[in-house]
Amino acid sequence: MSNKHKYTLEEIFHPKSAAVVGVSPNQMGFAAQVVVSLLYAGFPAVYPVNPKYKDVFGVSCYPSVSAIPYPVDHVVVSVPAAKTLDLLDDCARKGVKSVHFFTAGYRETGEEDGQTLEAAMLQKAKDGGFRIIGPNCTGMLVPEARFIVSEMPMVPGPVAFLSQSGGHSMDMPFHAERRGISFSKVMSYGNALDINECELLEYFMNDEDSQIIAIYIEGVRDGLRFHALLKEAARKKPVVIYKGGISEAGLRAAQSHTASMTSSVGIFEAVCRQVNAITVNDITEMVDVLVALRFARPYPSGRGIAVVGLGGSPSVWASDRMEQAGLRFPPFSPDVRRELGKILPIAGGIFSNPLDATNIVQPDIMYQAVKAISRDPSIHMMLYHMGLHPVTRWGRGGYADASFSKPAAEALRKAHAETQKPVLLVLGPPSTPAGAEEMFRVQDAFVAAGLPVFHSLEKAALAMARVEAWHRRSTGT
Repeated sequence: MSNKHKYTLEEIFHPKSAAVVGVSPNQMGFAAQVVVSLLYAGFPAVYPVNPKYKDVFGVSCYPSVSAIPYPVDHVVVSVPAAKTLDLLDDCARKGVKSVHFFTAGYRETGEEDGQTLEAAMLQKAKDGGFRIIGPNCTGMLVPEARFIVSEMPMVPGPVAFLSQSGGHSMDMPFHAERRGISFSKVMSYGNALDINECELLEYFMNDEDSQIIAIYIEGVRDGLRFHALLKEAARKKPVVIYKGGISEAGLRAAQSHTASMTSSVGIFEAVCRQVNAITVNDITEMVDVLVALRFARPYPSGRGIAVVGLGGSPSVWASDRMEQAGLRFPPFSPDVRRELGKILPIAGGIFSNPLDATNIVQPDIMYQAVKAISRDPSIHMMLYHMGLHPVTRWGRGGYADASFSKPAAEALRKAHAETQKPVLLVLGPPSTPAGAEEMFRVQDAFVAAGLPVFHSLEKAALAMARVEAWHRRSTGT
């Protein structure tokens, strides 16, 4: 069957049926993981393919894609590279829209045979009218379509993520979910034989479901086109980029990972500054910046920050680390200090910036203090920290229950809504399993209230410094 229609990404991101080739009853394999995940997610039609089996995981298994007696939109492939061309002929006969190759062993090996095979694959895709995702990648996550390739968060959200790495594309949703970040679509594209970073970026910048674009990239094929698209995308919505391969060893690893044509780090960062894309240094920092972009709104109009919490030493620590990241600690005005004196105990209190007071863990005091501080025009954002002092050490159980976590979250949510300045949370690291449980329960309450939560003072400062600089360039202020 010949099908000359070139399917768009919009069609590919909304499959209604999928075949999974190379599946076996062993749930440790990738193909089996895809079948189990799709069944769990309630995806409409899942068709395992392997001539060795009649059924797997309680559903019928077929000897080939063309033997499936129903329409097939998308095919996930996990078989040796040597079987690729025959499989693509079978996909063409079936009239599928897209084929995702999890399989590695192509151009990224550096061998001529791998390059020759990829060229033949691309020709078969053009002749058959279908698109190829990969090879050497984990493919796509589309919560709205109930399409996943592993057990992943299924709540749709406003962030699109295009990733040359399969591992990052699967890790990011887990890192981000507990912090309130969810995704419209995620695509791992690997060797980018057909669908590549330029086509994905062009799609996401025009996708109404994607308000923020996150990118993990090792290299690009068409630098001029990517630059033009990045410039256009960054004018429309925030773009956050993590470039892998910034050292000589990293450059070599990128070449062997996805056969990327990498560029100088200096050139890449200069391009990102020029178009006002936000660069980050790793996936966890990317999550921090996404949290800031998503929840620290309206974005700060300057770098003045007030830090509120319990303990003098964490406050000194905050001052050092946050100023190193580029934020400023303006002294409170006399009016603000007088107002704080009415609600905070004089004994043991430090009414400077950072603010340290013994009763600052009480939700009503949190609210009043943040409101008072927000009236200072030199303060553009407020940060409340917990878990960095023995009094707020995690694991004692006093902060996770509803008597604290929900009232505290509501107090800070209300302060944010009334001040229209970002209110940030830093939850210090737990040191015990019980502490981790308590910290995450408190985090869940703050996230549910729509507040940005960070896991260290340094991470919060770096994320907000990046977002403030991006916002200033975006608005020309």
